[in-house]
Parts: sequence; C-alpha cells; structure tokens
Amino acid sequence: MARLEPRKQLGRGTIEVICGSMFSGKSEELIRRLRRAEIAKQRVQIFKPGVDDRFAEDHIVSHNQQRLPSSRVPDTATLVAHVDPEAEVIGIDEAQFFDDGLVEVCQNLAAAGRRVIVAGLDKDYRGQPFEPMPAMLAVAEYITKTLAICVQCGEPANFSQRLTSSRERVVVGADEVYEARCRHCFEPGDDA
Repeated sequence: MARLEPRKQLGRGTIEVICGSMFSGKSEELIRRLRRAEIAKQRVQIFKPGVDDRFAEDHIVSHNQQRLPSSRVPDTATLVAHVDPEAEVIGIDEAQFFDDGLVEVCQNLAAAGRRVIVAGLDKDYRGQPFEPMPAMLAVAEYITKTLAICVQCGEPANFSQRLTSSRERVVVGADEVYEARCRHCFEPGDDA
C-alpha cells in the first residue's frame, strides 16, 4: 500500500471509530463531526463504499436525512488514489463494506497527519464481528459506541436483526430489511 506523505505538519494524526448497530446514529454522528471540522475551516474529504447506493450516490445520508457530499469508491485502493493531498480530515462511512486494507489505509492517513473518522457496523446480522471493524477498533485512538432502541421492547439495542431469509453476509438495506434489537430480543438465525 502506498504511503501518503503529509501536506504539511498538521500535528499528530488520529483515528476515530464510530460503531454500533443499524439505526443507532453512526452516520449522523459522523456527519456532525465532519460539519464541525468544516466550521473550523478544515479541509474535509468524505468517502463511502461503492456498494452503498441506498439514499444517494454522491452523499453520505443518515436515516434522519442529514447529508454531506461524498465520493463513492469501490475499494480501498481507489480511496487512496482519490485522497486530496490538501485534505486534513477524512471521513469514511459504512466502513464494514470495505476490504481489510482499510485498516492500513487509515493508519497511513493518520501517520500523514490527518484526522480519520470512520463509521460502520461492528457486528453483522448474525451478531458476529464485521471485518474490518474489529481491527479498526484496535488501532483507533477514539471509539464511540452508539446504541439504537429495540423495536421489540424499547431497551437499548446493539444488534441488527435481518428481516429477510437471505444468508448473504452483505445485504444493503434500511428499515425494510433490518431492525434494531437488544440482546434479549435478537434472533441470530440458523446460520449464526
């Protein structure tokens, strides 16, 4: 993986990870942090995976319809190729849909003096760790775990319940395919 050279010494780069279940406010928190960086006159660049076209092709969008312009990239190599040398803050949404190279990319971006903010699911529909997020959590300086509300009982929810019979690990969708569930109400299915 190519090492990114710092534009100027920006201080020490960092990695921040925002993780949780579906409907827990991950993208909303990512957008909030990126907007604050823009208010601070920092140059911000935002990426999302090519597979995620649910709400808009050229924006990251939260479930409550907050949005920021972004670039859709198919993989981490393309992400690196499109990093603006002037960017001080890099936002990455839906990180679980990127390949395992995302960890090295984020490490290199932080080593080049950039603030990297990554949001994604920490567990898949079976309740199992969703790579590359476990490794992202291990290398991050800051971690925010968001919780949703269980649609069954109203307690804090940390699981994404799939409502379809598909056994594919990646099924992109929103409330027509998933709902938030707590540990007690979560049903991992036959293949968990």
